[in-house]
Amino acid sequence: MTEHTRIKYSASPTLARFHASDAFYRGVMGPVGSGKSTAMCMEIMGRARRQAKDSCGIRRSRWTVVRNSYRELQDTTLKTWLGWFPEHLFGAFNTSRMTHMIRQADMELEVLFRSLDRSGDVKKLLSLELTGAWFNEAREMPKAIIDAMGDRVERFPALKDGGCNWAGVVMDTNPPDTDHWWYRLAEEDRPVNWEFFCQPGGLLEHASDDGAFFVANPQAENIVHLPPEYYTKRMSGKSPDHVRVYYCSKYGFVQDGKAVYPEFHSSVHVSREDLSPLRERPVYVGIDFGLTPAAVFGQKLLSGRWQWLDELVTEDMGMVRFAELLATKCAADFHGCEFLLYGDPAGTQRSQVDERTPFDILRAMGIDARPAPTNDPLIRREAVALPLSRLVDGKPGLVISPKCRTLLKGMAGAYCYKRVQVLGDERYRDEPDKNRYSHVCDAAQYLMVGAGEGSKVTRAQQDQDRPNKTTNDFNPFERHNQRREAQRR
Repeated sequence: MTEHTRIKYSASPTLARFHASDAFYRGVMGPVGSGKSTAMCMEIMGRARRQAKDSCGIRRSRWTVVRNSYRELQDTTLKTWLGWFPEHLFGAFNTSRMTHMIRQADMELEVLFRSLDRSGDVKKLLSLELTGAWFNEAREMPKAIIDAMGDRVERFPALKDGGCNWAGVVMDTNPPDTDHWWYRLAEEDRPVNWEFFCQPGGLLEHASDDGAFFVANPQAENIVHLPPEYYTKRMSGKSPDHVRVYYCSKYGFVQDGKAVYPEFHSSVHVSREDLSPLRERPVYVGIDFGLTPAAVFGQKLLSGRWQWLDELVTEDMGMVRFAELLATKCAADFHGCEFLLYGDPAGTQRSQVDERTPFDILRAMGIDARPAPTNDPLIRREAVALPLSRLVDGKPGLVISPKCRTLLKGMAGAYCYKRVQVLGDERYRDEPDKNRYSHVCDAAQYLMVGAGEGSKVTRAQQDQDRPNKTTNDFNPFERHNQRREAQRR
């Protein structure tokens, strides 16, 4: 092409403020259908056309577009890009290299499409020299990848060739959870040279005596490019949490799967205030190992009720460092308490590096932990489900401190059985999905099994096997087996 191709684009008020900002890191959060991805495409093209000319009179820039998986990159992000900048007008897309080279008049723009979803993918960035980067659906990205990308931009064009007019990282996303790095940076830390823009929701939530209800938001953006009643039509049959996140543009968690603990109810099992340890009662600690080790701290009261007091949640951390943090937390937050620690029985396996087990490392730090009595997933689940299901003196058998933020999200449904794609039916996997919430929930199970709650499940099974049992016998295994059978159907 010898001339620029004209594209008609009108930014909504929030997106216009986004385009006007020159912050190094910029993020836009909004509901589905609000035009976020289109704005990112236009931002890349607009910056490319405003790039200064080099000594050859060419405006050169290089961007990368990132999505959390190759399939989503190809099916959504790339389709949006080529929808605005089609190959017959902007040049052929190189499928093998996942690169779009656009040459128009005095502009030369190279756009690399990449999938990066794990912290270990940082190595894919090491050789990149970029002008800027766009993270599509940034809530799916680890913060480590965002940080690493910031080190790769503002490297093309090189200073000897005139450098960059502007360089940085732009991001768009649907609302994440309140314990996500996006929420922390946008709402709490507000670091210098970061700017976040929140679009109004397509719906507004109102309260009534019958519960929450939702109405169309007259301030919603991009409505002229959506079908009539776009949001009100789609909210039917959706959970309130889904509507709040995807249509109201509110931070929140949307359950994707079948909760491991349907017995958990936040209105019943979450304390209204932080719980403190009782010095005269032992503190039970459950520990899950691996590269995302976690620990849960709990106490059993004289009445038989359980209190989960606190959590220690990490990510991409070795066992030695975790042991140091655990020892520090025990000394600082539970000073003077007696400890009984139980970990994943798999922690008795020796490392191939130094032949030490996780339990060896803990003991070297003065932490006397032992393997939990069992790793049976049925017993582990029911060891938590039983206290959740019973009342003691009219009070819940298990109550959790608000300090256990990640654990509470897991109990509320983030710790779940993933849905299996079966045509015409809903089925779920037999084992809980491994995610950022599963490790702390596993740690809580080891706590309860180690403290003896698992033996109650075993006794219930033994009572079931005895002859002449009455029809009133409580059998948690039967409930669990019925649930698993329903999942298979």
